[in-house]
Amino acid sequence: MEFSVFKFLHGLAGQSGLLDWLIVFFGKYLGYFLIAGAVLFIWKAKNWKTAFYRFASLTLALIVSRGILTEIIRTLVFRQRPFAALNFEPLINHSAAANAFPSGHAVFFFALAIAFFYLDKKLFWYYLGAAFLIGLARVAAGVHWPLDIVGGAAVGLIGAIVVNWLLRSFKK
Repeated sequence: MEFSVFKFLHGLAGQSGLLDWLIVFFGKYLGYFLIAGAVLFIWKAKNWKTAFYRFASLTLALIVSRGILTEIIRTLVFRQRPFAALNFEPLINHSAAANAFPSGHAVFFFALAIAFFYLDKKLFWYYLGAAFLIGLARVAAGVHWPLDIVGGAAVGLIGAIVVNWLLRSFKK
């Protein structure tokens, strides 16, 4: 089933210049806008305590999810990238030797989205939608399998929930 989903999404690549541009934009560049939005969110805080709490929530969710949990998983599990396994050129340039599972992009942006769940529900929905688009685009580009994205979303979710729980327990 995973291969069928991959085949469908990756089948979108190469159909039109505009669609390829969208896949590359979402898969490679949308994340920069999300990071800029998060920095602006921190900067626009009412006071330094709120700004520090926002910074701590977002940064620690990313460090725990992407910097720690992902790297632990990657030492235990190696999964070849689709373009390396199937011998084709992906839309997004990537190292074939890099581990595909879990998707670092999915971990990072789903962790960011879940951290926003605890900080600003309206922004959470935008970040969640963007994280989903990034994941779909990276599958369509041929640099990830669908389960790499699902695994990344799960790791990001777990990391952000753990960080929120820890920060709230220290806040009391």
